Amino acid sequence: MADYFVEDPKYNEDIFRHRFRMSKRLFLKIVSDVEENDPWFVETPDARGRKGFTPLQKVTSAIKQLATGNTPDENDEYLHMAERTSRECLEYFCDTVCKIYGPEFLRRPTSHDMALLYQAHEEKHHLPGMFGSLDCTHFVWRFCPTEYRGQYMRGDHRYPTIMLEAVASQDLWFWHAFAGPPGSQNDINVLQQSPLFLTEQNGTAPKCPFYVNNHLYKRGYLLVDGIYPSWSVFVKSIPYPHEVNEKKFKRQHEAARKDVERAFGVLKGKWGVLSRPMRARSVKKIRNVVYTCIILHNMILKDDGKAIAPVHIRDPPVEPALDDTVLGELLNEDTHWRLKHDLIDHLASQDLPHLLADSDED
Repeated sequence: MADYFVEDPKYNEDIFRHRFRMSKRLFLKIVSDVEENDPWFVETPDARGRKGFTPLQKVTSAIKQLATGNTPDENDEYLHMAERTSRECLEYFCDTVCKIYGPEFLRRPTSHDMALLYQAHEEKHHLPGMFGSLDCTHFVWRFCPTEYRGQYMRGDHRYPTIMLEAVASQDLWFWHAFAGPPGSQNDINVLQQSPLFLTEQNGTAPKCPFYVNNHLYKRGYLLVDGIYPSWSVFVKSIPYPHEVNEKKFKRQHEAARKDVERAFGVLKGKWGVLSRPMRARSVKKIRNVVYTCIILHNMILKDDGKAIAPVHIRDPPVEPALDDTVLGELLNEDTHWRLKHDLIDHLASQDLPHLLADSDED
């Protein structure tokens, strides 16, 4: 309390943000919400009648483990908390954060969000209809059971890994996260089991059409790399461009698709538990840790005022109804190629000096 939470603390706001990755205002809000929604965080006497740990101590232990990735007993001298209690703090904290904040900070984009994403990405990347970039990353699983090692290992990784599929926008906000597939799979295998387009197939996705070169498209698209299939909702780069317009499109596409790579780098740099080998012994616990880090990452973006769509405005509720035609529209390669050519023509019609200079050098 004397270090951080009294009226005149020993460490100022900048040091607090460096150590806890967030502002003190947001930290205290999380402590209050967690204490209100989970009785485990309420201060109560133990079986011997002694005073238990306060919510501040429990949340401090959990966020310290997420931020540094160190062992649970690292802060036992500072918090006087046993290793088992610190481990329980992390598990209960992740469960409670996902339950409280998941519906807002791991939400699918609504029609209001899509409109703001369309506008922001067209201003930043000159690509109308884009609402994010899609990619996968790996997390090392240190205590992977021996019987699962073959399933979670791949030739280009020395250790068992767990994959995360995510969609990120230009502000590094995560709009989709699917964690848990074994590391032996590739991005296409993860896509086949991902709920990424579940809302489109059951009719609950928002209607967000857009125009490119006077052509109407029903739904926004994602920027992806070359391994993904040629679906109507994916826009891939051109591997070997020859014309100037194709070179402009390739450079702009690759520059814009770095949004998700930057998001992964910021996420792992901010939360050390993701960049170090995971010590949990079950996929469910690792999944909760990953989702908690993403939720806190999005909360910090909103708290700092850097989010493109910080306000969650819900769409009118729609009853799920399976539409057989939607899957064919998603997998339509003709729409994929027509959209790519329309984007190439759109970039060619705009005056972008940096792309023209790069193309001339080629």
